[in-house]
Amino acid sequence: MKKLGMLTIASFLAAGAAQAAGELNIYNWGNYTSPELIKKFEETYDVKVTITDYDSNTTALTKIEAGGHGFDIVVPTHSYMQIFVEKGLLMEPGIPEMENFKHVSENWKNVEWDPGRRYSVPWQWGTTGVAVNKSIYNGDINTSAIWLDPPAELVGKVNVVPEMQDVVNLALMYVGGEPCTTDKAKLKEARDVLMAAKPKWMSMDYGMTEKLSSGDVPASVNWNGSTFRARNNNPDVAYGYPKEGYPVWMDSAAILADAQNVENAKLFLNFIMAPENAAMISAFARYANGIDGSEAFMPEDMKTAPEIVVPVELVAAGQFSPACSDEAQAFYTAIWTELQK
Repeated sequence: MKKLGMLTIASFLAAGAAQAAGELNIYNWGNYTSPELIKKFEETYDVKVTITDYDSNTTALTKIEAGGHGFDIVVPTHSYMQIFVEKGLLMEPGIPEMENFKHVSENWKNVEWDPGRRYSVPWQWGTTGVAVNKSIYNGDINTSAIWLDPPAELVGKVNVVPEMQDVVNLALMYVGGEPCTTDKAKLKEARDVLMAAKPKWMSMDYGMTEKLSSGDVPASVNWNGSTFRARNNNPDVAYGYPKEGYPVWMDSAAILADAQNVENAKLFLNFIMAPENAAMISAFARYANGIDGSEAFMPEDMKTAPEIVVPVELVAAGQFSPACSDEAQAFYTAIWTELQK
């Protein structure tokens, strides 16, 4: 191969960028992708980006496993990453060699669910707790009793987001169990609590930002960033960290093994590891992102928001759950299937 001569690496990359015209199809959680970020990427690389939404890891996994989806990038939660890998659904695009990998925080560079970051780059991370409209219920919200044993004011007014891992983990922690346990007694206890609580719920729907903002949903199992956005629209909305235990998670972007636009997908993964671009993701969806230096580009209110800054006394209740074993996953699926009947 001939040498590049006087071309600098920067000019070579710029030349490559100019030739990157085409398409990119991203499969991501609903209302989770910054339009500003996508516009900047499209204009920088002359690539047309299409976003398709999903409402749970299970939905995404099922759709991708079926094939014929046409997606290039998916954004699974850490607890599903190994499932995607084991099923051969992701490719290794050489992430550690990408220019912007140097910006990934040391905490997130070599993670249990993706050692060495062979398959994925950080998208956002956060917590799963409860969102409550304080004008309707003004008691303690730092408890999963809000949705597993609702107070009178909230009976028939609680939503539960349809994300199996989060919901079952919250129920397990509520009854004193551990995430991904195979303890049948604890799993049955969690199942019984969930089944007893379900008649007191109003729905099991995704996309609570607008419904919490409008007051149409007074309480919901929900994610911190979504609740943050709702509170910005409606100051009566508050976020609770269940003292019995709550999940901490990270979603990461990965390229699918059957992606049709691989080079554009690689450009996108590198693009979102740049601090100013990672900040766009966080500024929109209101979660932390795992990219060093991004804080300087983010809104000031994220530095003190109660949905971001966990109360000191509740930090220890957060658990970064592992990927479940096949046995545990089978128990979860059985509970979830019964819950959705």
